[in-house]
Amino acid sequence: MALWSSRRRGYAVGTLAITAALALSACGGQSAGTDTAKPSADAGAGGAKLVNPGKLTTCTNIPYEPFQFKEGDKVVGFDVDIVDLAAKKLGVTQEIVDIDFAQIKSGAAMASGKCDVAAAGMTITPERQKNIDFSVPYFDATQALLAKKGTGATSLDDVKAKGLKLGAQASTTGLEFVKGKGFDPVEYADSAKELLALQAGQADVIVQDLPVVLTWLKKPDVAAKFEVIASLDTGEQYGIGLKKNADPVLLKTINESIETAKKDGTYEQIFVKWFDKKPGELG
Repeated sequence: MALWSSRRRGYAVGTLAITAALALSACGGQSAGTDTAKPSADAGAGGAKLVNPGKLTTCTNIPYEPFQFKEGDKVVGFDVDIVDLAAKKLGVTQEIVDIDFAQIKSGAAMASGKCDVAAAGMTITPERQKNIDFSVPYFDATQALLAKKGTGATSLDDVKAKGLKLGAQASTTGLEFVKGKGFDPVEYADSAKELLALQAGQADVIVQDLPVVLTWLKKPDVAAKFEVIASLDTGEQYGIGLKKNADPVLLKTINESIETAKKDGTYEQIFVKWFDKKPGELG
């Protein structure tokens, strides 16, 4: 009612009193001062401003096993568990939106309000930091080259010398890394299409994050025909992405949930769950 009356400050006090009484009657007898507006997006979320009340909406790009992928109708993975830590701290549930990775890395997904955060095995880079705020790092990443057995190649130099066709996932740091080494790889929309291209012989070698490659190699049909021919230590770290000039409460909550998990052993438990190894033992 306070907002209603403030729009009519030119009326006499008596008129205001009558009008206020009529307004209260029209509102079904609600007591004065009752806020009938829609609850704010940060209600019940520890003060964090969220796109959808009661939910921490996460943009990702599926599949990117073991970071995020579908298990039946449910999206699971390392990144999902990491974001769940923040959701729990906020007292909300996580909701996942699957979109193109290019929209995530450009910051457009968060800026347009599609999601609160992005968790997509996304490397923190200076270029991305122009459009995205990142959490503290939560994963140290390394790239790998996966090839059909028997190529004889053991490095990027060998790939070039032997004239092998190289493939990479679009919009990734792996793609940027090999381009920086003088390659013009065939680009694939997601990691699943990249692997299929290798299996179909459309590419001789592909570059991908090592944990993803190691997960592929757990599958008998992949392990029987393909092998890691080289690891590429690119010094990358993953971060949870938020829109530029992010809500400080949300960013602080995410950072604290990651840091606390690393101190109390929860992070190691999640890591072992998805990688079968402790942090530092992957490479």
